[in-house]
Amino acid sequence: MTASTDPVADMLTRIRNAAAVQKQTVSLSHSKIKEAVARLLVEKNFIDKVEVHQAETSPGNVMILTLNGEHANSRITEVVRLSRPGRRTYAGAKDIPVVKRGRGVVIVSTSKGVMTGDQARQQGVGGELICRVY
Repeated sequence: MTASTDPVADMLTRIRNAAAVQKQTVSLSHSKIKEAVARLLVEKNFIDKVEVHQAETSPGNVMILTLNGEHANSRITEVVRLSRPGRRTYAGAKDIPVVKRGRGVVIVSTSKGVMTGDQARQQGVGGELICRVY
């Protein structure tokens, strides 16, 4: 695998591409932020499960995402990276966007950890807008 300047965008692109061709699993290198984003997507029922395994050939761990199990259709319609390394996007607790009237989710990196936009609003914290998923 090649090193990416934006590993979260790389993960989101892999998920988007796998959903487009109805692939069931996605394999990618592990990082704490990517695992946190993936676990929120599991919590919100956009993907089925996240597994972290020790890599056999390369150093570090490998993360395997199961997108839609036995289902033929993906539950992910749209994945958009909001904050980029060249242009960070921040929002206060009251300014965190709502996606598709609550049917989608915004993932936010706050001082209290990575959480959904709803959780951040409830706790009254803002932060960096990572991505929007619908």
